[in-house]
Amino acid sequence: MEINVHDDRKIVEIWLSHSEQADAALREQIRPIYQEYNGKKYTVAVFQSGTEDLYEQTHQLLLYNRNRAAELEAKQQAPVME
Repeated sequence: MEINVHDDRKIVEIWLSHSEQADAALREQIRPIYQEYNGKKYTVAVFQSGTEDLYEQTHQLLLYNRNRAAELEAKQQAPVME
């Protein structure tokens, strides 16, 4: 488990590896951390490692975003028909 506190942005990141996700005792340790920072009006985010290929998933997401941005730009540049 890795915990990163960003006081300037009032954000707490808790990172769990794939094996840590199944550890019930470890997950119970998160509860008091969440309660402490939630009481201070921080946003607490728990990130869990996935099972997919990070490179491939990121590649696909970037391709989608690039194509979507191109579509939106083309729509904005298209002449308006009256």
